[in-house]
Amino acid sequence: MKIKRFTGLTAAIAVGALTLTACSSSSDDEATTEESTGASTGIVSVNGSEPQNPLVPANTNETGGGLLLDQLFSGLVYYDADGAAHNEVAESIESDDQQNWTITLKEGWTFSDGSPVTASSFVEAWNWGALLSNATLSSYFFEPIEGFSYDEESELKGQGLEVVDDQTFTVKLKQPEADFPLRLGYSAFYPLPESFFDDPEAFGEAPVGNGPYVLDEWTHDAEATFSPNEEYAGERTAQNGGVNVKFYQTQEAAYNDLLAGQLDIITAVPDSAFETYESDLGDRAVNQPAAIFQSFTIPEELEGFTGEEGDLRRAAISKAIDRDTITDAIFSGTRTPASDFTSPVIDGWSDSVPGAEVTQYDEAEAQDLWAQANEIAEWPEDRTFTIGYNADGGHQAWVDATTNSIKNVLGIQAEGNAYPAFAEFREDITNRSIDGAFRTGWQADYPALGNFLGPIYKTGAGSNDGDYSNADFDALLDEAASAPSVEDSNALYQQAQEILFQDLPAIPLWYSNVTGGSADTVEGVEFGWNSVPLLYEVTKN
Repeated sequence: MKIKRFTGLTAAIAVGALTLTACSSSSDDEATTEESTGASTGIVSVNGSEPQNPLVPANTNETGGGLLLDQLFSGLVYYDADGAAHNEVAESIESDDQQNWTITLKEGWTFSDGSPVTASSFVEAWNWGALLSNATLSSYFFEPIEGFSYDEESELKGQGLEVVDDQTFTVKLKQPEADFPLRLGYSAFYPLPESFFDDPEAFGEAPVGNGPYVLDEWTHDAEATFSPNEEYAGERTAQNGGVNVKFYQTQEAAYNDLLAGQLDIITAVPDSAFETYESDLGDRAVNQPAAIFQSFTIPEELEGFTGEEGDLRRAAISKAIDRDTITDAIFSGTRTPASDFTSPVIDGWSDSVPGAEVTQYDEAEAQDLWAQANEIAEWPEDRTFTIGYNADGGHQAWVDATTNSIKNVLGIQAEGNAYPAFAEFREDITNRSIDGAFRTGWQADYPALGNFLGPIYKTGAGSNDGDYSNADFDALLDEAASAPSVEDSNALYQQAQEILFQDLPAIPLWYSNVTGGSADTVEGVEFGWNSVPLLYEVTKN
């Protein structure tokens, strides 16, 4: 069993925040070339899920689409297995004041169609992603840039973004933010070729990127196939003949294919196999900490969950969940009960944020809180509290256990609300048409505490699916982002979490290990800090 513990991820990059230089010398480049010429030719297969939306970087904020985009595109930086950032398309990212940044690109980069990757490729892509008229799911990530607005059409070009020449552009932020370079490996910041702007809809079905692979075919609800990108100019050179991402309806089906040699890599083992997968796979089993937080969200306007009544009911439900028993019985120790809204593998994490006691199982207190809420407004006897989830993701067991815990402690009806597929589930969440609470979680985009807070809970953020809004919380996030050091920033993020524990826009459940594995058909399988396998490293003959 491979076990790797990651610590100090933010610190790994903080030292180089002002100037990130190229990661390899000329001798390193020569070694990469020699390795790539001897790369294996087999097609590596991995499980995945049908993306919610067409493959447009700024409009993808879920793991199904994210896995595909990360094969197709290269950003200014990329993250290695330990979460450290390395320049990829960027030659340097420099600032004298942490507010005004100059970004210089390496020469020789092209998209897979042969068109050049220039400063305009980034500026135009970011500007498009920030436009309110495009309603992108990741527009929040452009909020710190001068010119962004939630009230009127944003125009970053000419305000926060300026093209200096083909290889250089500048970024002006609304305030100093020392960790700005750390974010730039996230998909929202990927460049786009000119062909995208001619027909964004068509591009989303057949995207052209600048990453290690090109998309050969996307068969909806079935699979996506990739081959190595001959135009790729970076360090993540494909060591195989391509990648096949298979979309499965259940994790059990994927795991059975893995055991049968019909799948090379599985990114999540079904709970039915937790007791056996390490013996099934031997040293090819993976169980390692990852930057993943799991919860379920109770929408802000859900009946019975607003105002003082809502505060009481949210706290009662949180205290009615026996996280220790559920993680032991359902997950066999591959999950750890959550005591905050972030992840223990991120630098600055704390298990003693004031208010965290609301995550502790306490039947008597849960019942008392529920009774106090009923004094304000009685909970209807015929009403059922539901948690929505996608059945293709292996969530039924924990949802059933969680709702049973709530039902048994509070004496109300509670059950899961199953959707057949992830895309359908996400569509109802995005459209605000889901009825009841729903499972949520966060796989980090970049290794920082703020990434678990701002995108999910800040007012108007693209992944704020419960429509939570608290001005004091927002102000603390802004203050944390402009703090002079990572340590100062983390202290403010912990203060912001105190507010989350009071409001409970989501109910923290547990932190996830990545529990995956590989068949004996492949070598060099490594799962990164955020639970995603580094597919370009995998060899298969």
